[in-house]
Amino acid sequence: MIHYQLRCSRGHEFDGWFQDSAAFERLVAAKLVDCPQCGDQSVTRALMAPAVASRERGEKLLMPPRAEAPAPPPGSSAPPGKAIPAQLLAMLQRMRAEIERTCDYVGPRFAEEARRIHRQEAPARGIYGEASADEVELLTEEGIEVARIPWVPRADS
Repeated sequence: MIHYQLRCSRGHEFDGWFQDSAAFERLVAAKLVDCPQCGDQSVTRALMAPAVASRERGEKLLMPPRAEAPAPPPGSSAPPGKAIPAQLLAMLQRMRAEIERTCDYVGPRFAEEARRIHRQEAPARGIYGEASADEVELLTEEGIEVARIPWVPRADS
């Protein structure tokens, strides 16, 4: 999956997650990407700065999906600290729902399963779960792409 910071023609900025850059281009050309604030379908990528996340309670790790697979729902945990603005919370809830719909939850076995997939010892698919900061560092050194995401309560909870 690829994450883009997007901007509509009215100047509103928002996040978008896509299978790859070609999928983003196809969806924008088909007018299937719209601004969550105003509904404008004239959307472009905005300038993005790299993000560095720290391992905190309330985060899940994601290995980008290669094939769709249903996932069992894991327990929820709200991110610690400040309240999340309503619009951002809604986007994170949609992202969580998409991850749960398309990826397998592997829990604390995340690092082990990511390696198995990388070595082609397990089926290629998107997974999510938990790993320590040391495990994440080792996965990255091995060339295994992972991402940290805030894991907010479900929209229906």
